[in-house]
Amino acid sequence: MRKEIGLIGLGKMGAGLARNLRGQGWQVVAFNRTAQVTRAMEQEGIIGAYHLEGLVQKLKAPRVVWLMLPSGKPVDEMIFGKVGLIHLLSKGDTIVDGANSYFKDTQARYKKIAKTGIRFIDVGVSGGPGGARGGACIMVGGPKKLFKELEPLFRDLSVPEGYAHFEGLGAGHFVKMVHNGIEYGMMQALAEGFAVLKKSPYHIDLKRAAGIYNRGSVIESRLVGWLNSAFKEFGIDLKGVDGAVGYTGEGEWTVKIAKKLQVAVPILEGSFKFRVGSQKNPSYTGKLLSAMRNQFGGHALKKAPIRH
Repeated sequence: MRKEIGLIGLGKMGAGLARNLRGQGWQVVAFNRTAQVTRAMEQEGIIGAYHLEGLVQKLKAPRVVWLMLPSGKPVDEMIFGKVGLIHLLSKGDTIVDGANSYFKDTQARYKKIAKTGIRFIDVGVSGGPGGARGGACIMVGGPKKLFKELEPLFRDLSVPEGYAHFEGLGAGHFVKMVHNGIEYGMMQALAEGFAVLKKSPYHIDLKRAAGIYNRGSVIESRLVGWLNSAFKEFGIDLKGVDGAVGYTGEGEWTVKIAKKLQVAVPILEGSFKFRVGSQKNPSYTGKLLSAMRNQFGGHALKKAPIRH
């Protein structure tokens, strides 16, 4: 495919994707609702657009436009709004939904967009802002033919062998949703374990414990590494880190779908319920979770708005 793409949304993830692609020789035309953000990115070689019409006009047909937005209403407004992409793009153009969209919302969008001749594909992106900038893990749904056509894009955005296609409308977002549910459980286990270490009679140095856990142990992981980074940055007591843990929709969605599929997920359900309960009962375990979220995703250290 031609190395040209439109990008909507220049937040932590979108800006990282833009820089990643620009560094690999892609022409990136970007739009962000806050014009100041777009202007700043222009200093890095990104071609700025200050309205959707301008973004579309600056791209050659057939166009590929990637949405990197919060899930839900922002995605629908950008696609179906009065001046949305569905009214501006042409038959054969492609919309890539890179948000953490609920897979059923994705399926509904596919059906509406298909009537216009515009193509649509769902993509789950993992790795946080660092992954967006340096190489992400990418989970692609939708038709295999369209995936193959866009494969050079996914290859350039991912770590080596870090992208895969899952056949089916919304399958990419489904795989990413479950990934985030699993993430809740893994983080909860680490947070609870380190809370026990802190309460132990041995006065365990948590930084040393995290360091040795990440040297060939069974639980060696990026999450343990991020937890260790948080200890180094905020101290063992995690001063300034909120014990009320923020959460988005994916953990809750995973639990609900599991119930519909009659699959028992007590660990995932428990980890989600802990985050909900932490809003009224903050704790050191909650601080550990908030600190990990901050390290890998840049999430707020203080209580952030809850998004379902």
